[in-house]
Amino acid sequence: MQNFRTIFQIPPSSTKISLDSQILTVGSCFADVVGNQLRDNKLDVLVNPFGTLFNPLSIFKILSPTYTQADEHLYIENQKMWLHYDFHSQFISHSKENLQEQINQTLFAINCQLPTTNYLLITFGTAFIYKLLNPQSYVANCHKMPNNLFEKELLSVKDICKGFAILHKELKEINPDLTIILTVSPVRHTKDGIPENQVSKSILRAACHYLTTDYENVSYFPSYEIMMDDLRDYRFYKPDLIHPNEVAEQYIFEKFSETYFDESLKDFTKEWASIQSSLNHRSFNEKSESHQVFLKKLLEDLTKISGRVDVREEVNFVRQKLV
Repeated sequence: MQNFRTIFQIPPSSTKISLDSQILTVGSCFADVVGNQLRDNKLDVLVNPFGTLFNPLSIFKILSPTYTQADEHLYIENQKMWLHYDFHSQFISHSKENLQEQINQTLFAINCQLPTTNYLLITFGTAFIYKLLNPQSYVANCHKMPNNLFEKELLSVKDICKGFAILHKELKEINPDLTIILTVSPVRHTKDGIPENQVSKSILRAACHYLTTDYENVSYFPSYEIMMDDLRDYRFYKPDLIHPNEVAEQYIFEKFSETYFDESLKDFTKEWASIQSSLNHRSFNEKSESHQVFLKKLLEDLTKISGRVDVREEVNFVRQKLV
């Protein structure tokens, strides 16, 4: 029988995520995808708290424990709204003071959590970066400001590795047991151009290779390769033909869980999937005797796992439907 797919094996990780692990995801929008799937499976995860960040240097900058206050020179006002060049536009306010408070509170919260975080998942989106000309500084987001304020550059593998080395040393000092998982986003940056996107992704992938060989606590998960080679078909994309669709996202997450989850967590996710299916079940008559029995059984199942994960919302949902 002819094979129409390129399926490749991903070696299991030597360090395993458990139900008790504390996780932080940072980077491109794919960090949101993986982070939300982890959270949906009841893991303790902080999902992309800085908003979408695409280039490695901007990610390294705000993850640094020394970056405790947002750079004062990089606040801007655009159409009577305040933003910051180091952060995504989800950080926006009518006043600079309010924006400062939003950003600095987030930085403080992350700096408090980093010493106890078990796994840091960093997703690189692009090796292209924009440099603000005055004052000269690399930025994470241009916030639709005029093009003549910036220069577009392409980071080298050396640039990324040097930036990571500084961050790694700082993180190692505050959290010696931290495991870092790198991945390259499968989202194609077609606005840069198709050939240019390939160059960018190649630089990111090469950088990840050297970082995983240089640091024992750094591993690489091939989400980009899964999308490009295993799921090599436009049916796995959203209508924009850029972003992976839900089928692809779920498939990549299943590969991630196979690689990084310990056996206990794998068993729990199966159990939780069954409970979720029951929670999503809709009855023609919710007050019927059979459905009430079904709800009581569901409540028992939720109670059994309540000592391991927070299911208060789900318990309240079921109780409201009981007669």
